[in-house]
Amino acid sequence: MSSSEIFAREYAVHLDSQDPLKHLRSLFIIPSKTDLKAKCLFKNSEREVQDEPSIYLCGNSLGCQPKGTSQRVSEHLTAWAKKGVLGHFTTHHDCDLAGFLDIDHQAANMMEPIVGALPDEVAIMESLTANLHLMMASFYRPNKRRYKIILEGKAFPSDHYAVQSQIKHHGFDPKEAMITIEPETESTPALSTEYILSSIDQHASTTALILLPGVQYYTGQYLDIRKITAHAHAHGIMIGWDLAHAVGNVELSLHEWDVDFAVWCNYKYLNAGPGSIAGLFVHDRHGQIHHAGPNTTKDTYRPRLAGWWGGDKSIRFQMGREFVPIPGAQGFQVGNPSSLAVTSLIASLDVFQKTSMAQLRKKSMALTRYLEQLLVDPHFEGEEAVLTLPYKIITPADPASRGAQLSVRLNPGLLDIVLVELEHASIVIDERKPDVVRVAPAPLYNTFQDVWEFARVFTAASVKALAETANGH
Repeated sequence: MSSSEIFAREYAVHLDSQDPLKHLRSLFIIPSKTDLKAKCLFKNSEREVQDEPSIYLCGNSLGCQPKGTSQRVSEHLTAWAKKGVLGHFTTHHDCDLAGFLDIDHQAANMMEPIVGALPDEVAIMESLTANLHLMMASFYRPNKRRYKIILEGKAFPSDHYAVQSQIKHHGFDPKEAMITIEPETESTPALSTEYILSSIDQHASTTALILLPGVQYYTGQYLDIRKITAHAHAHGIMIGWDLAHAVGNVELSLHEWDVDFAVWCNYKYLNAGPGSIAGLFVHDRHGQIHHAGPNTTKDTYRPRLAGWWGGDKSIRFQMGREFVPIPGAQGFQVGNPSSLAVTSLIASLDVFQKTSMAQLRKKSMALTRYLEQLLVDPHFEGEEAVLTLPYKIITPADPASRGAQLSVRLNPGLLDIVLVELEHASIVIDERKPDVVRVAPAPLYNTFQDVWEFARVFTAASVKALAETANGH
């Protein structure tokens, strides 16, 4: 293959034809170009001819809807309508949805292989930030000597808010107790593993908890969870992971890696819908319940903020006052989850059961590698050669150190012009002001042709924007 061949659409078509996962795209609804621009939801719903799909590369912000979602939700609504409160305990011969009482456990079982968990190490519950607070209430146990929380400086703002409030709740000053790991240089926002480890070393003797992202949302960097977790434990420090951009994106082995806890949302690569119910992982050593013996009066378990839904199901409806938690992660649940929201998540997990994270990761790495090739030295037919690129990829170049995302930083002043061109071409990506676009080819439904079309439009738009700003427009 010559270097010029990859810039031909035919090459992208060839790659798609060889993709063993290409059938999975048909299980999703890709927003059409017409629907993206329509001002009404239902005006065009009776079209006889299917519109051309958009180029949707924003699964790192909100995943596309699985076609099975409407059927799953319909099944849930039918069970509610026909069974009422009895739907909590009823199973059905004509569908595999669990009763409302157990549906969160059904989803957790389906999630466990995606995150590399043992049975009962996953709970489907609450929102990401609520789960983060619940986990810190259990795992952040500061004292006068060890009271600091280490987190990444560019962590999602919600993580900063949660950490600050937990520190204040325990009577400490965030200015002293919140340690942020900042990029070594402004031009290279990714954090090397060695730099993270040295930052931990610097504050280890006074640190009570570490919270880091599995995949950093801004750069798309995939951190070395295993190595960093082991390093934290060597210092006797608990460590938790925000996996919002990692779950359903990269291969995870949370139990094997000895992660203490992890939290995530399910509306990005897990495609469960806007603001969908979230998930958490608690290592089984932290979820064990030691029942009262002959010489003790109370069961012992890891301290937590307790709620009714985390209580032992066998005695839950006895309405007792003594909290006896479910063993494992589900013992950290507080309120009963929305069975409608869980049903929507199950619709996406149905798709994940048709493949494996190993297969998805292999395709994902191929997609981002192809995108990188198209961007670093663009030579699209009919386009002028780009002598000086008006942008830089800030995601790590090592495919093993990034997820299904490339973040591209444009030269100052170009972003708004480029966004107009992308919108005109019905290409959906995510931007972060003032100058970064985040492009996320999701292997479940994105194609090599999607990647090719984005790169062609983006490079042309970048050159156009550079010329317009140079001319003072």
